[in-house]
Amino acid sequence: MIVESCSADDEHLAQVFKALSDPTRIAILRYLKRAGRGVTCGEVAAVIEMSKSTGSYHFKQLRDAGLTITRKESREKYVSINKETFDTWVSGFYNRL
Repeated sequence: MIVESCSADDEHLAQVFKALSDPTRIAILRYLKRAGRGVTCGEVAAVIEMSKSTGSYHFKQLRDAGLTITRKESREKYVSINKETFDTWVSGFYNRL
């Protein structure tokens, strides 16, 4: 049996699933989907009831996996769902949020 090495796509898919494996991150994504717009990290943290440092960690995991997009406007960071990543890697999951 020949075992192929992991491709870049395999690595990215693993990163997406790792990001989706945490209930807090799923709650963040669910909130972002329902908001339907970019929201501040602070707004999400207040609704999900998590500290700023915990929120920063989870937002970074989601951003690194390509599941969210962050844009900065003056001093605020706005986060929204990157639907393209969901469509590419986990098309059925987005509808379950």
